[in-house]
Amino acid sequence: MLALLLAFALAWFGTLQQRRLINPDEGRYAEIPREMVASGDWLTPRLNDIKYFEKPALQYWATAAAFTVFGEHHWTARLWPALTGFLGVLATAFATARLFGLQAGLMAGAVLAGSVLWNVIGHVNTLDMGVSFFLAGAVFALCLGQRDEASPAAGRRWQDAAWVLLALAILSKGLIGLVLPAAAAVIYALWQRDPGFILRIRPWRGLLILLAITAPWFIAVSLANPEFARFFFIHEHFERFLTKAHGRYQPLWYFLPILLLGMLPWLGSLAQGIAAGFRSEPGRLFQPRRFLLVWVVLVFAFFSASSSKLASYILPIFPALAALIGLHLAGHAGSRRIEWQALPAIIAGGACLLLVPYVTRFANTEVPAALYEAYQPWLYAGAGTLLLGGLTSFRLARQGRSTAAVFALACGGFGFGQGFLLGHDSLGSVNSAHDVAAAIHSQVPKEAPFFSVSTYDQSLQFYLKRTTTMVVYKDELGFGIEQEPQKFIPDLAGFERAWNAAPVAWALMSPATWKEFSEKGLPMTEVIRDTRRVIVRKP
Repeated sequence: MLALLLAFALAWFGTLQQRRLINPDEGRYAEIPREMVASGDWLTPRLNDIKYFEKPALQYWATAAAFTVFGEHHWTARLWPALTGFLGVLATAFATARLFGLQAGLMAGAVLAGSVLWNVIGHVNTLDMGVSFFLAGAVFALCLGQRDEASPAAGRRWQDAAWVLLALAILSKGLIGLVLPAAAAVIYALWQRDPGFILRIRPWRGLLILLAITAPWFIAVSLANPEFARFFFIHEHFERFLTKAHGRYQPLWYFLPILLLGMLPWLGSLAQGIAAGFRSEPGRLFQPRRFLLVWVVLVFAFFSASSSKLASYILPIFPALAALIGLHLAGHAGSRRIEWQALPAIIAGGACLLLVPYVTRFANTEVPAALYEAYQPWLYAGAGTLLLGGLTSFRLARQGRSTAAVFALACGGFGFGQGFLLGHDSLGSVNSAHDVAAAIHSQVPKEAPFFSVSTYDQSLQFYLKRTTTMVVYKDELGFGIEQEPQKFIPDLAGFERAWNAAPVAWALMSPATWKEFSEKGLPMTEVIRDTRRVIVRKP
């Protein structure tokens, strides 16, 4: 098991450096910590030197610390989501083993490690993995603290740990770190007709712990930026949930296919795992499987009802689902029925192999077919690994080696996700500013103005190690621009005046904008271009 854990750690962390940072999220969540390190201001988050209050600062601090200690690299930019994703697998295995037995714990860890969505998001620089780990850890800690076998002292320690983890979830992504777990506790108490459960989680002590950890930053950043509180607590929570202000509105059923794809290769066990959550254990006051089920259903329903949806929003339910699926698989480990759990992976892997040749149909003028052709071998490798994992799992299960069968299926799912991710770097030349930034980095004087004209490339600033002046384009920077309008040029005429007045200047623009200025005779020299961006300089 130790050798297997070491191999898993090497596989999990070993690929973090291999891919360019992809727009928009990876560039954004690398640039904010880079600016913290460069400016020395770790209190007020800034993106492209503009105040950015959409999320709290915990992941920014963690990444900035990694930059400070190890330097600014792809792997340090992705270290926090990778670390929390890896720890999430270990925590799921540990908690499930304590709650439902060792074999269930081993299988739950394997299920989570092999789940496509957990695997993929754990290797992408976004905020969702960190908050998912802390929420899942809090849910598991609550279950461990409330289980009937826990001594009073152990129960208090686990309960306090749950509140600490909730505080870190709030510092990762906001009030969902409290609202969702609190709602789950209330719904569980109503379902079990156990109102005393609310008091047993020690809410008043817990809130003091939570405030002691979260309040200092929220108070300090609000004192330094009076506009923070209204934007963060009202706009970023209530308006995001209730309105379509962020342009992420999707239908009510949006997360159903995300769940099915994200839970590959475990679709054969998904329904049975959920069903396991309904069953009660006679004679027990606290029913951990039911609490996990409440958590899964609540989070899924909450984000399905939201007017702002992204695929990774349901990630917090995956550890609890893995625990329930692990419980189901452990209960059927001695029967031949477990072999049929591999069939969805076999079918999905075979179907993906047949579909890979058609991926070039996604090609367009910005992402040419040659890039998709370079992607195809990786997709073949990922789909083939999924198919091989399913076939191996089926054979091992028929031999009665159920734990090995589950681990083989997990390896297939992990390889499938890694093939998709590593191959995606074939599209990196257009989905990232890495290449163009590398070509010009040594040419751009530090004191020369650099304009982003009618566009914003989220990764350019990280790779250039400097910020740019926004022209016309606002989008997510709009609120910060309102606070510091002197850092923004609102129209193209203003840009032309600034460009003509500067003896040396650089600019990023789209090919269409470049054509417009070329036709007007604006003095500029093209330095480099690709299908999505043109970089020019003066003289």
